[in-house]
Amino acid sequence: MTSSANEVWFRDAFDEHRHSLHAHCYRLAGNVADADDLVQETFLRGWRARTQYEGRASIRTWLYRIATNVYLDHRKAAARRSVPVGDPMEWCTDIGPYPDSLLGQDPSSDLVAREIVDLALIAALMYLPPRQRAAFVLRDVSGWTPAEIADGLGLAVPAVNSLIQRARKTLRSQTPGDSREWRRPVLTSEDEEILRRYAAATDPASFRELLADDIRITMPPDLPVVGIDAAAEFLGRPLDWRTFPSAANGRPALICYLRRPGSDQYEAMVVDVLTIENGKIVETNAFVGPHHVTAFGLPASVNTTNTLG
Repeated sequence: MTSSANEVWFRDAFDEHRHSLHAHCYRLAGNVADADDLVQETFLRGWRARTQYEGRASIRTWLYRIATNVYLDHRKAAARRSVPVGDPMEWCTDIGPYPDSLLGQDPSSDLVAREIVDLALIAALMYLPPRQRAAFVLRDVSGWTPAEIADGLGLAVPAVNSLIQRARKTLRSQTPGDSREWRRPVLTSEDEEILRRYAAATDPASFRELLADDIRITMPPDLPVVGIDAAAEFLGRPLDWRTFPSAANGRPALICYLRRPGSDQYEAMVVDVLTIENGKIVETNAFVGPHHVTAFGLPASVNTTNTLG
């Protein structure tokens, strides 16, 4: 294969699998910004190694293998974190939602959508050391065999099985036992209606109508807000918000901009991802910071006349 043909082959292959690869990197990294970096590094490593691809595995598997090792290398370079305590949704600022809008860019978006796991599993994965996390994601989410994982990570099969078993043991108390429940939920018309009412609510009374008695609002690094009374008062504070309904990880999401007194700009502030059960909001995971908003393809600020469509 000529150099020019080799370049075209690799670019076409990478473009074909870019979105499913991004989904895989999100499962490993836990947020879109880090997933973006992992995908970029995966492209660079794959580009340098493109002439070494021998076709023994599918190109998708080959790219996943590169991406997984990029993730592991990044974790080695990062400072060692302490063992998590409590619910990661309450303390971890590394977790971020995956915008459902990203899925529509890819012809295989239905497959990618099924592969995007629920936020609860993303949070639980924070308990795992990097190699356990990689082995678990490849085996129980992506469906690789232990032999394929061993080949990809440069380990013996017994070592891979040990990693998977230890990861499952750790996660068993943090996630549903049925792996089918790890997949992203399906956004229903009822969810969309509750999201519309949530976006329109402006005072404690209107929020209270939507909340379950034991509602929990997480917003790391701040402490969670628990219970309908505290949550209604918190959500109903007299602030100048501009909000835009969306979806993330299969859940209804509200993208929120805040205008401070004296400013003519609304600044990107938070993405609220809702969990709805039996017609009530039982949990709101608030991802604070403009980088979460811009991950949805929205600007960091809008002026008082912008409507974003």
